[in-house]
Amino acid sequence: MRTLVLALGNELMKDDGVGLKVGRILIERGCNVLEVGTDIFRLSNHYRGEERLIIIDAILSAEFPPGKIVHLKGEEVFEKLRAEIRSAHFMGAIDGLKLLMSLDKRLANAEIHFIGVVAKEIDLGMELSDEVEKALPEVVKLVEELCKN
Repeated sequence: MRTLVLALGNELMKDDGVGLKVGRILIERGCNVLEVGTDIFRLSNHYRGEERLIIIDAILSAEFPPGKIVHLKGEEVFEKLRAEIRSAHFMGAIDGLKLLMSLDKRLANAEIHFIGVVAKEIDLGMELSDEVEKALPEVVKLVEELCKN
């Protein structure tokens, strides 16, 4: 199954850069990664019919501690991110993805995974918090395992 990893975030806003950081590690390991930053609509110009999409981003949560990895799949992505967990981006990437899926039927048939890392701090700066930095190897491993299946 062909997989496209979407690396979201803003590397100038501390923990919000986690998706981009993971994406760059995965590029070095040969994964198919698109750095969308804070613009999920970049996907529309780069999508080539991959059957699986893996989205990596920072999330905000009062329920989970910083550095916690949350893996959602399928409809759960749209239900849980809207109800329980907030993306660090306001027109959220998930709402943007839902819109793109309605416009491109190939996307509507893709297997969707969302891997979020709970942010400790989203503020000006390029360093990840220790908690989020420690989560990087586990996120990379999870994505690599998903890409193999």
